[in-house]
Amino acid sequence: MITPASIPIPVRRGRLREAAKEIEQATGMWVEIISGTLMIAPSPNGKHARIVIDLRDAIRPGVAAEYEAYENVSVPMLDDPDDYSTPDLTIGPRAFKDEDGWLLDADAVALAVEVISPNERLKGINEKTAWYAAAGVSRLLQVDPRTGTWSLFTRPGEGEYRGVVHGRYGEDAPLPEELGGDLSTSGLPLYGTQPGN
Repeated sequence: MITPASIPIPVRRGRLREAAKEIEQATGMWVEIISGTLMIAPSPNGKHARIVIDLRDAIRPGVAAEYEAYENVSVPMLDDPDDYSTPDLTIGPRAFKDEDGWLLDADAVALAVEVISPNERLKGINEKTAWYAAAGVSRLLQVDPRTGTWSLFTRPGEGEYRGVVHGRYGEDAPLPEELGGDLSTSGLPLYGTQPGN
């Protein structure tokens, strides 16, 4: 995590998106702005990418015709000129494919998927979960390849999710029918294991 004070360019409220763009262009790293803090992450590893692809491929055939599965689409915080997050996978309106913008309003996101990175800390995970709830993202699926578990958060309100279902790999995540129904988590990899283990 990098705070605005530690970035080698002057950054003030209202300029964080510009700073994030400059950092991404200079380093190739992924930048988000969560609650006014620049969050920089290295490129995902192979297993992280595989989980995103596997989930996208599992969700995509069953979603209602008005939805599409996107990678690299960002979600802004309502009424904040700086804050945005980029889920690993976003289920949103199919019509977004024809737009020039890179931000998809939170109320248009049917599901955001975050795959936990190997070195993520609980504090950061909790802050990001609260951010999605405050933004009004209706469903957030977190998949944790460190432990082989997942959590589906629903019913955002007052900066938190009021509904949560936890499960383990092999147990289906209960998505609504318009998102394809129960989502299989069988076969998702764990970090630190070899294929077939």
